[in-house]
Amino acid sequence: MNRSLLAGIAAGSALAASGLTGVAVATTAESSTQQAILWEQTASPIGQSMPAPTSRMPRVNVSDEADYLTHMVAHHQEAVTAARQLQRSSRAEMRTLGASIVRTQSAEIARMKAWLAEWYPGGPPASDYRPIMRDLTKLSGDALDETFLRDMIPHHMMAVMMSQHLLMHGSVSHAEVAAFADRVRDAQHAEMLQMQRYLAGWFGGSGMSCPMWGHPSGVMG
Repeated sequence: MNRSLLAGIAAGSALAASGLTGVAVATTAESSTQQAILWEQTASPIGQSMPAPTSRMPRVNVSDEADYLTHMVAHHQEAVTAARQLQRSSRAEMRTLGASIVRTQSAEIARMKAWLAEWYPGGPPASDYRPIMRDLTKLSGDALDETFLRDMIPHHMMAVMMSQHLLMHGSVSHAEVAAFADRVRDAQHAEMLQMQRYLAGWFGGSGMSCPMWGHPSGVMG
């Protein structure tokens, strides 16, 4: 199993990595922090048969803000679809988490679409985003909560990486997008830590595995 799926993503500010298993963050100078994120991907079946992991890693490098916004709209839409399923969770914490993701990311989708319409009326290239979340519609109880956490933690990591890559290596034309990417990076990293605590407390897992990277079945369309 490849332990280092993505390394060398530079950071503008240090991400608090305490409590996040499988992610190593190396910092250098205070004003020019460099972070290398090492992500170990392991299979973690949870009560149902799952396809074997694939070597295809979803794309996290974005070339410019139009590419970032287009890719992030699709990424957010998948998160909202999955988070709506938490209305059926028996845990109040998970219902609150799901409602927060739906509310926050739905508003962000509307904002990103408005920017794309205003600044790129000809339309940016179609997103090549590949869904990575498993279908939660038939799950309930612990299976629903654990599957959501195990898939959403690396899903959030993708948003952190995409935002970081845009800020450090992409072409940003509007200050609004830079500020937005900064907020997405920090907010989703904080949610990752919260989900990590839920997963460890309820299921004894680290949550850094997502066996569905790029797999054509078992994911949301």
